[in-house]
Amino acid sequence: MGTTSLFKRAQALLRIRNKLARECLAELLAVFVLILITLSSAAQMVTSFGTKGDIFSAYLAGALGIMVAVYMAVGVSGAHLNPAFSLALCLLEQFPWWKFPIYVAVQVSGAFIASGAVYALYYDAIQHYSNGTLTVSGPRETASIFATYPADYLSISNGFLDQVMGTALLIVGILAMLDTRNKGVPKGLEPVAVALLVLSIELSMGSNCGCAINPARDFGPRLFTYVAGWGTEVFRWVEGRGRGGGWQ
Repeated sequence: MGTTSLFKRAQALLRIRNKLARECLAELLAVFVLILITLSSAAQMVTSFGTKGDIFSAYLAGALGIMVAVYMAVGVSGAHLNPAFSLALCLLEQFPWWKFPIYVAVQVSGAFIASGAVYALYYDAIQHYSNGTLTVSGPRETASIFATYPADYLSISNGFLDQVMGTALLIVGILAMLDTRNKGVPKGLEPVAVALLVLSIELSMGSNCGCAINPARDFGPRLFTYVAGWGTEVFRWVEGRGRGGGWQ
């Protein structure tokens, strides 16, 4: 009886009553899980020299990561997971502007923390694969495990168009699924539909820039690689990086 009472008391103390705080924690956890799965699939593929995964398995893992993340947070924060989606909802007056910078900061933070977790998980593999040298270009580069980089042939203008089109397709597709005037997705299966949408975009638009279609998903991990030792080159557009295109 005493143990039960103590447990209930601790539960009451730990319960977060502030609505915004609950939303931020839900968004943080969901983005963390999404990026953890996405980057881990890339790390497994790259560091195993392609013997334990390929580009399709990386894309599939990323899409399934989206599904899990949406299920985790949709009932609390709406599972935005993406600053571009939060911005779209603000423009449509479906989300308050004052929350926008808060959500963006939380989303980027979740991606940054998840990148650190992936680096810790695959630290030995990354060090072995790269011979202990963290580089952004060359045959043993490992920066593209975390962030997306342009293919060698891509111009800045074409890269910009690539990301705008991919992100726009993602947002329009999700908004269409949520539009009550359309034939809706069966209740409870919305995250599955979003995952399939993401997978279709990755499989059809992934070769130019790695199909980030999410500023937080790219900037958070890119910022982590800068802090972790890859250097300022992670923020530069450099032709002839080697592999190019990113992995996820």
